[in-house]
Amino acid sequence: MHQFIFGIYPYIALTILIFGSIARYETVPFTWKSSSSQLLRRKQLILGSVLFHVGVLTIFFGHLFGLLTPLWLIELFGISHEAKQILAVVVGGVAGVAALLGGAILIHRRLVDPRIRATSSMMDIAILSLLLLQLTLGMLTIFISLQNLDGGEMVKFMMWAQAIFTFDGNAASYTLGAPLLFQLHIFLGLTIFILFPFS
Repeated sequence: MHQFIFGIYPYIALTILIFGSIARYETVPFTWKSSSSQLLRRKQLILGSVLFHVGVLTIFFGHLFGLLTPLWLIELFGISHEAKQILAVVVGGVAGVAALLGGAILIHRRLVDPRIRATSSMMDIAILSLLLLQLTLGMLTIFISLQNLDGGEMVKFMMWAQAIFTFDGNAASYTLGAPLLFQLHIFLGLTIFILFPFS
């Protein structure tokens, strides 16, 4: 099961994300949005939307560069594993809090206000709920990271992500023994990739 989740599932998720997104863009390009509620409670929408999107984009690009930058390049700039992990915890923590607050405001609007709920699809609510769960899991991993500031776990996940992108058949081995919370975080992230083209 471990080999499937961390060695095969990433390819399934990335394939569906890429080809599903292309197919959707080519067939129904103007459907890629949540149901509009911008005329209802506009100030709440602006605050929630800015916090959520800035936080999520910071986290996304932080993960992208953090996981896929080769170790030799990080070491070339004299950045230790410890310093990189502390930077990831601080930036990720601040961005995570912003995204969680923004997401909570957005989902509160969609669930509590009857007029906004009437314009919301179930997929809007489901995806936002999954993103909030993913953000919560990510924030909880910070407590584990703070107990292991040597950067060892972070390096394992970097090796795993880079092995996926270099088609290394042993990619799953890098996540063996990783804390369950990190494994759940990765699994849910890949699942969100699968759902993205259909949301």
